[in-house]
Amino acid sequence: MGLLSRRTFTVATAAALTGPVATGDSVARPVTVATPGPPGRRSAPAELRGMWLTTVLNRDWPSRAGLSPDRQRAELVGHLDTAVRRRLNAVIFQVRPAADSLWPSAYEPWSQYLTGVQGRDPGWDPLGTAVTEAHARGLELHAWFNPYRIATHTDPGRLAANHPARTHPSWVVRYGGKMYYNPGLPAVRTFVQDAMLDAVRKYPVDAVHWDDYFYPYPVAGQVFDDGAAYAAHGAGFPDRAAWRRDNIDRLVREMGTRVRQIRPGTRFGISPFGVWRNAASDPQGSDTRAGVQTYDDLHADTRKWVREHWIDYICPQVYWNLGFAAADYATLVPWWAAVAKDTGVRLYVGEALYKAGDAAQPAAWQDPAELSRHLTFARAYPQVGGHVFFSAKGVGSDPLGAMTRVVADHYRQPATPVR
Repeated sequence: MGLLSRRTFTVATAAALTGPVATGDSVARPVTVATPGPPGRRSAPAELRGMWLTTVLNRDWPSRAGLSPDRQRAELVGHLDTAVRRRLNAVIFQVRPAADSLWPSAYEPWSQYLTGVQGRDPGWDPLGTAVTEAHARGLELHAWFNPYRIATHTDPGRLAANHPARTHPSWVVRYGGKMYYNPGLPAVRTFVQDAMLDAVRKYPVDAVHWDDYFYPYPVAGQVFDDGAAYAAHGAGFPDRAAWRRDNIDRLVREMGTRVRQIRPGTRFGISPFGVWRNAASDPQGSDTRAGVQTYDDLHADTRKWVREHWIDYICPQVYWNLGFAAADYATLVPWWAAVAKDTGVRLYVGEALYKAGDAAQPAAWQDPAELSRHLTFARAYPQVGGHVFFSAKGVGSDPLGAMTRVVADHYRQPATPVR
């Protein structure tokens, strides 16, 4: 997130959902001026056309661990060229998939997905190369980090000898056969920020990007054991859930502030699971019946982050088709548009390209026009400033011709340069 991607994870846990099976632009028109944010923030492009480039489990890149630096570099540049060919203007590159790094970090070891051995120097700088090569092509490069995930096993001995999880074992919580940093510890909150901000200091990334992993997705019959941290730091909260949400709120608010201090103009965006809360749980929620709600299950108050303008953009993973009863795309896009309205926070919609042509998905996903219809629908909502496709492999392989259809219907003109 072996390490499951956010989408693989949620597909695998579909049985836990009572509603949707969850996974984690427009026709060429005049460019409009983006809503400006607070002083020090650069305005976002009028239309963002993005793709996620994943490294966890070598899903998108590199094609396998242990390739030579030249081969890795060539594959990476190939993905950037694909983005240009598909008339995109942003790549969201996963550079900290599991408490590790794809740059020479002062805080964490090199990622195992480069060489096959965590901590082994790959002989080149993937993030630095990605930033340079993306900018040379007129692409934004958003650096995508996972704040808390350590590993998909529970054996610290399998981590690099200098891994912070080994030197600070009290920071680790084992849950669901995996290891996580404990979000309830102030020292952890400071450390994970420092580790991510190391990249922001070193490289002119256009944005810092997080996905949907905060507290982990629920695992039936298991308890996330943060009782000692709650006893030490939870005074004044009505219950543990409220304390957990405050922990994540603090992480988001502090990170946004520090990004702006370190590199003014770099944006901070988050791509959460698509449902904040169902209306049955909260009248402010969406008319959905999702079995996972970020507020309740991941302790992530995504709506608040937008309303308080702690982030620069929100990119909810609206990974369901038009007409899907439990979580209709046509319900969630208007809901998110209403949340973002008048906040100055940009709204981009995460699109499930990976579902196109998948026989396990509903009939709508067997139609190559489904994704194109999403973009047509979203045009009615001025708050929607673009779309991001999961993931780079599909942008290139074009399942069912769905991406070709999107480009033909909506991206007839090259993307507006963002630099």
